[in-house]
Formats: sequence, structure tokens, C-alpha cells
Amino acid sequence: MLDPGQQKNIEKTKEFVKKTLDQAEAGHDYWHILRVLKTAEKINEKENADGYIVQLGALLHDIADSKFHNGDENIGPKMAQDFLETLKIDKNDIAHIVKIIENISFKNTFSGQKFTSKELEIIQDADRLDAIGAIGIARAFVYGGHKNNLIYDPNFVPKENLTKEEYKKGETATINHFYEKLLKLKDLMNTETGKELAKERHQFMLDFLAQFYREWDI
Repeated sequence: MLDPGQQKNIEKTKEFVKKTLDQAEAGHDYWHILRVLKTAEKINEKENADGYIVQLGALLHDIADSKFHNGDENIGPKMAQDFLETLKIDKNDIAHIVKIIENISFKNTFSGQKFTSKELEIIQDADRLDAIGAIGIARAFVYGGHKNNLIYDPNFVPKENLTKEEYKKGETATINHFYEKLLKLKDLMNTETGKELAKERHQFMLDFLAQFYREWDI
């Protein structure tokens, strides 16, 4: 249970994030943030991590996604830190939240995640859950459209061993993105709740792909 001061900071953070992401790409907008927040809170009901850190980290985890800032991975953590320093928040908590933002992304699986905590594991699971299932499919095609990527090309084979730089460029057919990232997320979940929630969403993607290929080959 948050105290009144913490709850006030959560509300201020929501206002800041909503304003900052007002014109964001639809797959990484304020609605994405709210879904991740809600899922993180659900996971934390069983994990009993620091709920204050979980909420702030979830709200700020995509404040400036590097893929929309020329690949710069420092903008998001810096923006979050600058904002948090305007609130009455412990310096250690600020440092923790910044580390969560620095380490949450899937791209860190290519170079090795340098930090971990229970709070990061929860938010990371919530973020990855939003990337799979029905909403994950919708987000994948929204981003593919944003990048003007092909929907699918039978001659364009998914890359099994993407480099971090190739992944960051995002230049792939959207269907390939399922194999290069989305279908891998179920086995990367950290928490038992995350693993359980991922099963149905993972199967939904498999069913979608099967239907997609049936329609493509008519």
C-alpha cells in the first residue's frame, strides 16, 4: 500500500508520461504504458516486490524508446532521471528505476543484461507480455507499418542469429519479426505468473501464423 506522498508521485508520473507520449507511435503510446503498469501490478500480487518501484518503473520504462530516437539508448534513462529528481524520491530508488529502464529491452539479450532485480523482472515480464498475443500482433503490424516494412515475403527468410544492431534497425518483414523475437518471449519470462500468462498468448500467435499462411497460399 502506497503512502499519500508516493501516490501523489505516481499521479504526477502518469501526467508526465501521458504528456510526453502524446504523439507516440501507437504501439508504444500511453495505452501501452498503462497496460504494462496493470500487468506488472497483477504479477506483483504474487511476487511481493517493491510496489512503488514497480509502478514508477512501469510508467517510465518506455519514456523515450531508442528505436524512435535514432538508436540512442541514453535518452530514456536520462529523461526519466531528470523527471524523478523533480519529485521527492530517494536517490537509491531513482538509481534503481534508471537501471530498470536501461536493462528492460529485448535488445539486451544480444549483449547480456548487466543488472537484475525482482522489480525489473516483473516489469520486463509485463512489457514482454504486451508484445505477444492479440495485442502483440496488433503492435507488430503497427510498427511494421510505421517502418514501411513488408508484411511478408516468402523469399525473405527470418534471421536466426540477429546482431544487436540488426535488431535495432528493425528492417524485417513483420511476419519474420515473430520468429526473430515474439515467439522467443515465452521462454524468456522471469516470474511464474509471467510464464503462465505467456502460454495462452504464445499459442494465439501460433494459431494466427497458421491461419496467415493458409490465407497466403490460397
